[in-house]
Amino acid sequence: MNHVLCGLAANAALPSELVNRLIAVADADIAMYLAGRADLSRAQAVALVSRVEECGVQLAYEGMLTAADVDPAAQPDAALALLREGAGSPEWARLFAADPVPERREKLAGCSGLPADAVEALAADPDVRVVAELASWTTPEVAAGLAGHPHAEVRRAVAANEVTPPDVLAALITGEGLPPAQRCLACDHGATPFVHDPQCPRRDCQLRPGASCDGSHESTMQDIQEAALQNPATPAEAVVDFAYHPSNLVRWALAARPDLPPEVYRRLATDPVPGVRADLAENPAIDDALIRTLAGDHGHDVRRRLAHNPHVPLDVLTHLAGATKIGATLLPRIAAASPAEIQQLAQSRNSAARMLLAQRRDLAPEVRDALAGDSDAKVVKSIAPHPGLTEAQLRAMVDRHGVQVLAKVASNPDASPALLEDLTRHEPSAQKALREIARHHNATAQALLACLADGQTRPIAAGHPALPPPVIVELLTDADRQVAEAAAANPSLPRSVMSDLLPRP
Repeated sequence: MNHVLCGLAANAALPSELVNRLIAVADADIAMYLAGRADLSRAQAVALVSRVEECGVQLAYEGMLTAADVDPAAQPDAALALLREGAGSPEWARLFAADPVPERREKLAGCSGLPADAVEALAADPDVRVVAELASWTTPEVAAGLAGHPHAEVRRAVAANEVTPPDVLAALITGEGLPPAQRCLACDHGATPFVHDPQCPRRDCQLRPGASCDGSHESTMQDIQEAALQNPATPAEAVVDFAYHPSNLVRWALAARPDLPPEVYRRLATDPVPGVRADLAENPAIDDALIRTLAGDHGHDVRRRLAHNPHVPLDVLTHLAGATKIGATLLPRIAAASPAEIQQLAQSRNSAARMLLAQRRDLAPEVRDALAGDSDAKVVKSIAPHPGLTEAQLRAMVDRHGVQVLAKVASNPDASPALLEDLTRHEPSAQKALREIARHHNATAQALLACLADGQTRPIAAGHPALPPPVIVELLTDADRQVAEAAAANPSLPRSVMSDLLPRP
């Protein structure tokens, strides 16, 4: 890979005539960068895919190619991408439905709006992967027809398809009304009884760990149940009894469903598997009483997930904040808090509750300013990136809490050039702060030069447009290839240097 030319291909300031020169010498790596350019013209896109067929998929997905630009025989991947985007020719679908390469037929099967004869051919394909892919994305009518397919893997795909008719999904759970499956991936793999080694050394093996078949295709039949239980189109009355199923994974598949009776949720709240209870805890359909019960559950991840439930009462959330590591994130319940609740949280004696509130970026100035002056560094760290804070407030944060808040202060969109320069000189320093400074739009040349001294920050700083052009040019030959690539992508790189980097036509 030529990292400098790859960076140049991504340079937003690269003139159109130099883009053309780069297309003429592009390899697959350079083409990937060129295909992502926002200013690429259709003529340039056509020229690029003509030189490097692999980039056709990316260009097709980005709307840079039409059916007239692609030859399906010479550029099959691009043609399939256009079909997936609904921009290909129906004749292509018929062509690929008979393609000898199964991977292409499989990609075609994932496309919507295919001609009926192409769908019919795919549904009868001898490769089960092709039929299963069709079953995953096809229409309700075709999905219903494939529910009785002899191969259990196809039925599993039908069970996961959210447009499969509800009565068909209910039948897939029990098998009632459907002919018995004749094959599964496990018994395709070897003589039964067969159990797949979870540590299978074969790199080309596509069997799921632990897949097994004693002639009843048991592991895939359970996969079908799990897929149907998780499918929101499956009727609730068809799944409630599975709360008592002996399989942990089957019960787990129910925990996130929002349409179950309260007694099912109460049963799942006593499940011995913490993962089941954790999924349940985040389910917005559980009631207040169950939320309060789960707030005392010490199982792995249960209380943290409960904190993400949009209906968790504030008093419960405040308790959770002090007892559980929730992380620096804006919780749904905090985002939906009313003005009165915001005031309540801002005045809470629990610093963890104030820290959660400080994650909001739309606070009233008086609330924001009160949190900015908080005595707890965790609260200040959360509020530091909030827009609207003055330079004096940001400096006061650093004076009070030092390195603990340095990176978050540096990430504030209103941090001034002078403040960013001062932060690079702070002792002790913080590598995270340098990275924030290196990507900040207000960073000065002096601040960026300081960032270049840190190995991990150097690639970020090398791409900042405020870096002096002579420094950018020097970084083109840096020993770190990431730095050289970032320098080549820097829009402040002199145009004459851009031209010199390219082979002469």
